Amino acid sequence: MSTLDERIATFQKDMDAAKANYNEALDTIWMLVCAMLVFFMHSGFSLLEAGCVRFKNTQNILAKNLVVVTVGFLCWYVVGYPFAFGAPTASEATKMGGANNFAMDGFFDAKESFRNWFFQGCFCATGGTIVSGAMAERTQLKGFATFTVLMTSVIYPIVIWWGWSGNGFLAYTNDADESVSAVGPALKDFAGSGLVHMV
Repeated sequence: MSTLDERIATFQKDMDAAKANYNEALDTIWMLVCAMLVFFMHSGFSLLEAGCVRFKNTQNILAKNLVVVTVGFLCWYVVGYPFAFGAPTASEATKMGGANNFAMDGFFDAKESFRNWFFQGCFCATGGTIVSGAMAERTQLKGFATFTVLMTSVIYPIVIWWGWSGNGFLAYTNDADESVSAVGPALKDFAGSGLVHMV
């Protein structure tokens, strides 16, 4: 009887491990599908913006969108993600920005960090692409590249930290264990849409 109980316990342990792996795989697939949908917004914005500018500026607007994807993701890799999601220890927490995971440091300790980095990076870069349409035919490529660096490495990440980290000044837990902000009640951001579209 004890061998049967041992077999059942072993089987249950194996099933729990398989279920955890299965859930992790499903989470990764779902986040990558969603990230690709957001990433393909770049091509849609490129086509929209190319159709809204004069023929002589088509190449410029397409180059701007390419700059957002390449330079934007590079800035997100080096400093953007750490400022937005670099969760420090409780003693190091600040209200202004994160301070860990620069250039993906520590990502191999928690593999789900890679999918989160890509998913959030797509939103960050898309924010810059939207602005490229507003700046169409009004700025040179070097001016827009400077904006992209600032947007993807400082502006977007810091605002995201303020609202989503649980330590930022728009939503944090005070000493009385209440969710508050620096100006009153804590920000309630439905599915992240408020901060993403605000920035």
